Amino acid sequence: MALQAKPYLQRITALFGDGVDWERHPYTVPAVRGLESIAFHPDVTFFIGENGAGKSTLLESIALALGFSMEGGTKGVRLNTAREDAPLSESLKLFRSFRAPRDGYFFRAESFHNVATYMEEVDYLGGYGGSLHARSHGEAFMAVLLNKFKGKGLYLLDEPEAALSPNRQLAALTAIHQLVQDESQFIIATHSPILLAYPNAKILLFDGSGITEVAYEDTEHYAVTRDFLNNYPRRLEQLLKPE
Repeated sequence: MALQAKPYLQRITALFGDGVDWERHPYTVPAVRGLESIAFHPDVTFFIGENGAGKSTLLESIALALGFSMEGGTKGVRLNTAREDAPLSESLKLFRSFRAPRDGYFFRAESFHNVATYMEEVDYLGGYGGSLHARSHGEAFMAVLLNKFKGKGLYLLDEPEAALSPNRQLAALTAIHQLVQDESQFIIATHSPILLAYPNAKILLFDGSGITEVAYEDTEHYAVTRDFLNNYPRRLEQLLKPE
């Protein structure tokens, strides 16, 4: 029987040295301050939590530790290599599989426009199916997911739903599943209850108590969305009532 290649990234451990400034961001964030070790699912691991909870900070730091640049893309895209922007990356020890992924990408919604511009400037768009700027943000991300991701890869996605309609989020789920079946591993920071529904995924909640694993139906994303859709007239009345 062939050995299982995944997860390509098995786990991370934080090794904080004596020089850490605990009064400096991101070490003031509880999920970062208390970080010890995280084991990843072979298929999909989600980071969830409120804005500022540390999920994107940790994902970016993992990406840097893996050799990606701050602004994202493949490892060949070098737009910002300033490690001082993500000091946490220097404290992470990575535990990897015996076999390296054949493909990899760090998608960061916040800076994807810069990556798209860089690809236009260097005229390296074949792998993306053509110009990214000639498409909407959502169409450009789907082009990355459908054209650039080749399978047998390790893919880090930071809020990929930012420009996706609900239908496109469903299409993204299908594409992610096809890539998982082709021996790919995903680590995704998201607010999307649609993406979070991916079967058997590991969901890690970042909050004031640190990082804990939760079930899909126990997430605030699921509970709030379900409650609002089932009771939206009443919820709107409560939210929009005159002062």
